[in-house]
Amino acid sequence: MKNKTMENLIHGIFLILGLITVGSVLVITIYLVISGIPAISKIGLVDFLFGREWASTAAEPKFGILPFILTSIYGTAGAIVLGVPIGFLTAVYLSKLAKPKVRFVLETCINLLAGIPSVVYGLVGMLVLIPGIRKIFSLSDGASLLAAIIVLAIMILPSIIKMSVTSLDAVPEDYEYASLALGANEIETYLRVSVPAAKSGIAAAVVLGVGRAIGEAMAVMMVAGNAANMPKSLFQSVRFLTTAVASEMSYSAGLQRQALFSIALVLFMFIMLVNAALNYFLKREKE
Repeated sequence: MKNKTMENLIHGIFLILGLITVGSVLVITIYLVISGIPAISKIGLVDFLFGREWASTAAEPKFGILPFILTSIYGTAGAIVLGVPIGFLTAVYLSKLAKPKVRFVLETCINLLAGIPSVVYGLVGMLVLIPGIRKIFSLSDGASLLAAIIVLAIMILPSIIKMSVTSLDAVPEDYEYASLALGANEIETYLRVSVPAAKSGIAAAVVLGVGRAIGEAMAVMMVAGNAANMPKSLFQSVRFLTTAVASEMSYSAGLQRQALFSIALVLFMFIMLVNAALNYFLKREKE
């Protein structure tokens, strides 16, 4: 009787916490829609989404966010292209090949990376990465899309590695023994048996990495140059959707402030669509 009561109590607590989570998402969604729609109505949906110029404080203000959208897409894609292979191969090494002492040291370093604040990544990027890019490529300023991509790629590594290692560790050893018994070597077994068996967890790690890359603001603001330019080059100063909101919200008013809420709404919808698309493809492949 006591066990049944305790089970019902724990079930109720989890249900309440789940409802709070869902309710929080709904409140945020409703607030962003209410705050973001007025500016889009005044500016025009086409002019807002596909306008190439952002000049919110000019005498004749312009509120085109296409540069921010493209920069966010390019920056996130670049971070995924750099970060996912490194994180994936590191996870395979830690889970299947590394000795216990080496694994302990590397996992400690990865946990340390996960706990470093975003502003520290941005500061290191300003002091080390930007001067390095400026010197290597003979540029007048190293703050660029390339710097932002590198910083984002480093920031998403802990999420990808930790979740991928957990998924690979959960693969039953019988799968690997069977593969080895059939004549496959260790590398073939890990890449053709263990990795496919853990692909759902690895894919979830990539989804988390995408969310981290899209939503990052402070570190990106410090290394990307924060200029509202079309992203025509890796070495150009750019501004992301997140940094557009963070950089102007403190002094915004009127239509400018409403437009920033509209940017936040676009960013929110963008993240939701990416997550929904990835989850859909993962679910369909699993079925």
